[in-house]
Amino acid sequence: MSTLQAIILGIVEGLTEFLPISSTGHMIIVSYIMGISDDNFVKTFEIAIQLGAILSVVLLYYKRFIRLSDIYFKLAVSFFPTGVVGLIAYKTIKIYLFNPFVVASALIVGGIILILIDKWSMSRSSRFKDIADISYRSAFIVGCMQCISMIPGVSRAGATIIGGIIAGFDRRQATEFSFLLAVPTMFAATGYDLYKNIDKFSDQHISLLLIGGFVSFISAIIAIKALIYIVPKHGFKHFGIYRIIFGILFLVFSAYL
Repeated sequence: MSTLQAIILGIVEGLTEFLPISSTGHMIIVSYIMGISDDNFVKTFEIAIQLGAILSVVLLYYKRFIRLSDIYFKLAVSFFPTGVVGLIAYKTIKIYLFNPFVVASALIVGGIILILIDKWSMSRSSRFKDIADISYRSAFIVGCMQCISMIPGVSRAGATIIGGIIAGFDRRQATEFSFLLAVPTMFAATGYDLYKNIDKFSDQHISLLLIGGFVSFISAIIAIKALIYIVPKHGFKHFGIYRIIFGILFLVFSAYL
């Protein structure tokens, strides 16, 4: 992997991680187009640069983390189902579900659900005045939905946003809680993968990780601000349409992989 390729993947990761369009599907396609071999370092790189995206959430929402002490407990409740399912099923999922058909199908089905949930959310008001007021039950519902995102192509952001709408959030609250829940979820996934593999990498590999992470941090800030601006006004339907189109193209493209 070259420095330019690390930068491009960092941009893709940062822009797609928090949008409900599946960063996994985009990373697979972009990596293939650039001719990047799917070796152990590349797999870790694609996970590790998520750390940059996580730090963008910490920077943009640090006041909530400081002022709202109970948000940590609600995030813990929300993260719990994913942590348990991840420990039990992650290896099995990587072996059997990381294939083009599953990714494309998840993109298309998820897109349809996103369009339907967006239409449904238009007729509903939030049960909560602010994200700080959400209940532990609602946080747990979002966490259960996040478990589905372990299927490649589903999108962690998409699953948690849908979960938030089902739990009674409005569009903005569902989106913001998805951002906050990304912090423990992605820290756990990134930290575990780095712990298992960091000693196998050279200084050049470490440099590429730092470059990709930094670029991911910058592009994620742009994506988060854009999403917060778009969602209250236009909802999620456009992301659903994009997912369906991208899923079909992914399926066609994967035939040549």
